[in-house]
Amino acid sequence: MPFGWGKFLRSVTISPKKMIKFKSVYDTKKKDDGLRILATRFRGRGLAKDRCDIWMANLAPSERLLNRWWNYKIGWGGFTRAYRKELKQSLSSDANNRRIKNYGQKWTLRLVQLLGKKGPVTLMCHCGNNEPNCHLRVLKRILASKVS
Repeated sequence: MPFGWGKFLRSVTISPKKMIKFKSVYDTKKKDDGLRILATRFRGRGLAKDRCDIWMANLAPSERLLNRWWNYKIGWGGFTRAYRKELKQSLSSDANNRRIKNYGQKWTLRLVQLLGKKGPVTLMCHCGNNEPNCHLRVLKRILASKVS
């Protein structure tokens, strides 16, 4: 465990409520949204800066995977499997670090889970709420389980 995280993790109080929500970045901002995280690879031209608190492009599928999806070179099932794999792979820079590993996106996913236990977090995308093929649906399932 990284230095200093033990004390922080012990101080986390788990709320019985689901504190991680998912919505479109274009939906009306609400007080109970809490920390608003834009989880898309592209920020979006003309998107007002106050629509989100932070932009975490690393939670979104890679540009290569998105291009394959947008150009119909991969189906939804293949996209979902590839996206899950991207979220769980380590970074190439880990080969240069013998003692302390980055563990790729796992750290980011655990951080979002932990933030959701401390208070409300809303992950957002450009898709509408009723979009069946949105990466947030995959991300929601991953965050609902233990990230290992």
